Amino acid sequence: MGRKSYWTYILASRTRVLYIGVTNDLARRLAEHRAGIGSQFTKRYRVHRLVFAEEHSDVRDAIQREKQLKGWKRDRKVALIDAHNPEWLDLAANDH
Repeated sequence: MGRKSYWTYILASRTRVLYIGVTNDLARRLAEHRAGIGSQFTKRYRVHRLVFAEEHSDVRDAIQREKQLKGWKRDRKVALIDAHNPEWLDLAANDH
C-alpha cells in the first residue's frame, strides 16, 4: 500500500478569482469543482483552473498550509502562483 498524499491547491478563474482548498484526491476534487459540486463559490465564480498545488504526506501539514495561504494578502498569493506557474496555465488541463 502506497503512502497517502494530501494536497493544498489554488484554483483560479479566467479573471483570476482565487480559491484555496485541501484534499486527499486532487483529481476527484478538481472534477467536483468542474462539475459545480462541492463549492458554491467555485461554481458561482467559475473558478476551475488549477494554478498551484503542493503535495503533503500529513493531512495536518496540508491543512496548516491551506490556513497559511488563506491568511495571506492577495498580492502574496499571486506572487506564489507567478513563481511556480508564471503563465497561470491550468496544471490539470490534460485531466479533462
